[in-house]
Amino acid sequence: MLQRDYTTSQLDVLEAEAIHIMREVAAEFERPCLLFSGGKDSIVMLRIAEKAFWPAPIPFPLMHVDTGHNFSEVIDFRDRRVAELGARLVVASVQDSIDAGRVVEETGRRASRNRLQTTTLLDAIEEQEFDAVFGGARRDEEKARAKERVFSFRDDFGQWDPKNQRPELWNLYNAKIRKGEHIRVFPLSNWTELDIWDYIRREGIEIPSIYFAHTRRVFERDGMLLPESDVLERGDDEPLFEAMVRYRTVGDITCTGAVPSTASTVSEIIDEIAATRITERGATRADDRASEAAMEDRKKEGYF
Repeated sequence: MLQRDYTTSQLDVLEAEAIHIMREVAAEFERPCLLFSGGKDSIVMLRIAEKAFWPAPIPFPLMHVDTGHNFSEVIDFRDRRVAELGARLVVASVQDSIDAGRVVEETGRRASRNRLQTTTLLDAIEEQEFDAVFGGARRDEEKARAKERVFSFRDDFGQWDPKNQRPELWNLYNAKIRKGEHIRVFPLSNWTELDIWDYIRREGIEIPSIYFAHTRRVFERDGMLLPESDVLERGDDEPLFEAMVRYRTVGDITCTGAVPSTASTVSEIIDEIAATRITERGATRADDRASEAAMEDRKKEGYF
């Protein structure tokens, strides 16, 4: 007798939920966009968008908030993927915001443009009149992100109030906004870092080489391994040395640390992540160490 298996895997469930969310946004909003940096989460989100609307093209543009201090491997990958898809890419430049006097660049050894991205992002949303913005944030990344709903309401100043969020019962999402307001949408909210890598392996998705172990010149600061770079100011007490490292998360060079690793394949990365007890942002992002509520404070101002 023919046996049929109607069970679905965890990845199938997560993928179906993310596709449903993307289609809901495309149906409810007039001018959505997808944040695409070339990092692993945005790469998975882009694959979900391809599947959600195939064989039609993705029906919204991509946007990257470019600090000007990004890893070259990631920017090269971003540009190549956009060209392959024939998608429209909006690049919102932090350097342009600095030049226009919209933000003031930090100085000193620990200077970073990471926080300056908020103003650049909000200006781009207003200029492009985007009413929904897809982001790749996941609830397992950080405590403030665990508070986010899938549809995260932002007022006409782009601000987020964690105490004033809309209920999301039975996967029903409230898309009603007034002019000037917008919604941040997180289709990967219920995914974990391990889910992301399992999906990358299952789908055979290409990712930037920076995620795999490689030899790099680094220096240690506050327990993190930061790369040699013209945009990073080192002290005499921070000597350079070579190490075999990879990146678990990719952001601005000035606040993104590497981790010691020999993982050179996706399967080896999965084995490595399964054994760790430290979150990716907790291990590698200096911007989240500024205070106990660093991420929440930035998100209230309009950060990703």
